[in-house]
Amino acid sequence: MRWIKFTAEGRTAYGILEGDRIAEVAGDPFAGYETTSRRHDLAAVKIEVPLIPRTFYAAGLNYVEHVIEGAKKRGETPNIPTKADIGYRAVNALIAHGENVVIPADAGEKIHYEGEIVAVIGKKAKNLSEAEALSCVMGWTIGNDVSERTWQKNDRTFWRGKNTDTFKPMGPWIDTDFDMEAATTNVRLNGEIRTSFATGHMLFSTAHFISVMTRYLTLWPGDVIWLGTDGVSPDLKHGDVVDVEITGLGNLRNTFVREGL
Repeated sequence: MRWIKFTAEGRTAYGILEGDRIAEVAGDPFAGYETTSRRHDLAAVKIEVPLIPRTFYAAGLNYVEHVIEGAKKRGETPNIPTKADIGYRAVNALIAHGENVVIPADAGEKIHYEGEIVAVIGKKAKNLSEAEALSCVMGWTIGNDVSERTWQKNDRTFWRGKNTDTFKPMGPWIDTDFDMEAATTNVRLNGEIRTSFATGHMLFSTAHFISVMTRYLTLWPGDVIWLGTDGVSPDLKHGDVVDVEITGLGNLRNTFVREGL
């Protein structure tokens, strides 16, 4: 099942995507819903961010090649993580499929994409074993963890480098039946594949992250966990279009525009 949040005829609602048609519901996938008779063509609606999370978690350095390539660029020896650490992102940065990533006028040239699989939590979870961990996942969506690397390096926190407005595209929908182990993540820049990797080939699995996290904190319905990226991004410029495609899940497309141009 694919859950989509959309705006049509001046009203924002959830629906179930069936091919190129949306069956609108009353309610939402977290608190419950009822079917309605309203139907919409996908091409005729505005796709919204699939949810605004209660807490926005993000795993860093969760794919080996990303660690190695990043170290090479900095002239450092790769330091492969030995434990699953989690961080946070800001909801103000979220935008939907089709919306523009706005690069601030004073940002540097090293604006990078990071195509990621995102786990969407569907029920309260605490102290889950790895075997139990995926039971709290309602579904999956796609994220693009846009980064301004100069700010990321020089600021004491990631407040600008990761969390500037529009730096977190997410969508286009939530898929409840996605098979990560069969998936490939392809990131296209202006139609050309520049990064490709096996989506499930992580250092630490989703189940491991959830198990570790729920020892110390409670996950709630509507939380999201972004699970990292592999490979490296070229420097993005004004007018570039980035597609993050995860096979079997969907495609998240956004155009990058520099403020003032």
